[in-house]
Amino acid sequence: MERALVVYCHPQEGSFNAAIRDLVVAELSRAGIAYRLRDLYADGFDPVMSARELAQYYQIPENRAPVQRDCDDILWCDSLIFVYPTWWYGLPALLKGWLDRTLLPDVAFIMPRTDGENILPGLTHITKLGVYTTCGASWWLTRFIGAPGRRTLMRGLRLILARKCKTSFAAHYLMDSSTPDSRRKHLGTVRRRLRKLIETPAPLAG
Repeated sequence: MERALVVYCHPQEGSFNAAIRDLVVAELSRAGIAYRLRDLYADGFDPVMSARELAQYYQIPENRAPVQRDCDDILWCDSLIFVYPTWWYGLPALLKGWLDRTLLPDVAFIMPRTDGENILPGLTHITKLGVYTTCGASWWLTRFIGAPGRRTLMRGLRLILARKCKTSFAAHYLMDSSTPDSRRKHLGTVRRRLRKLIETPAPLAG
């Protein structure tokens, strides 16, 4: 059975992002996919890496202790799905802090073994990546700035997943002037793209 980790980051339960989250969970259930939902605000996740954590960042496996639950979730799943609002063109601070504290050496990547060597991917068991977000800015302005939030996940994170990892992305732009019709259409887009992602046979891990 496929296993999906949904990382959700929004402070208001009645938000449009919550509707996207609910759609994602419903589609995973419909497809018979086991899932875990990590609601960062509701769970009170602390995004701040402490001086003590940084001091033991490279100490394996001690570095996992402060975020053991999250590390276990990451190592459990073969699909990783993010639902969040884009703020200032990037990830919310809480979500960025989750990446900082959870994607650790010997969890998300393998440290260089010799001088001059690069890190190696550590999440090669994750074969599907979905990113579903909302943006106050327009598509063209977001692209002009460089879409740093999208790049962090769809390029930076993608590089340490399975080599042939399947990806899916959808963003509702101009969210601050959205309408019931635009939101309805966007939920339809998320549903179609998510179904294509989860119904496509997973590539071999690695």
